[in-house]
Amino acid sequence: MATPSPIIGILAVQGDVREHARALLAAGAQPTPVRRPQELATVAGLVIPGGESTVIDKLMRAFDLFEPLRTAIAGALPVYGSCAGMILLAREILDAPADQQTLSGMDLTVRRNAFGRQVDSFETDLTFVGLRDPQRLLRAVFIRAPWVERHGPGVEVLARVPGTGPAAGRVVAARQGDLLVTSFHPEVTGDTRVHEFFVGMVRARRA
Repeated sequence: MATPSPIIGILAVQGDVREHARALLAAGAQPTPVRRPQELATVAGLVIPGGESTVIDKLMRAFDLFEPLRTAIAGALPVYGSCAGMILLAREILDAPADQQTLSGMDLTVRRNAFGRQVDSFETDLTFVGLRDPQRLLRAVFIRAPWVERHGPGVEVLARVPGTGPAAGRVVAARQGDLLVTSFHPEVTGDTRVHEFFVGMVRARRA
């Protein structure tokens, strides 16, 4: 008997919601937008998409989602944050406006816009621990991306920037328990393996 597809919400207040919805669908989940606390209560996992982290922070509070989401994270709801989502899941943010808040889910210090401005966006191939077909590198798209400046002992590093440049070795994907973050945008490349990885986390939590 086939396992039912898990219902995974996408925080739909700002950012690249449709791209994540397509990737989740291809990865075997049922995506649904989340804008209200009662919608959050119906999902088995949640994606916080890329976008503008300061705007998403303010809109989460305006939609009365901030505290319910913090409570859900404390209750082990699986959450995946990409780019802005990584910033919002971190415990500490560097180079952030004074009034920006985070969900404080992961023991991370994250630097906003660490790679530079929009014109400094780039693509590279990464080794990402735990993906299906591990010999195949993952194409990663970085758009005004953060990186992990510091991580606690409970955080598992999944990917680092390759090469020998000034950003080489920086952590750009990590996991802590039921929380997953990437500083890049796997939803725009057509490679669904990161979303498959997260769907697997959701299925494991449901089991």
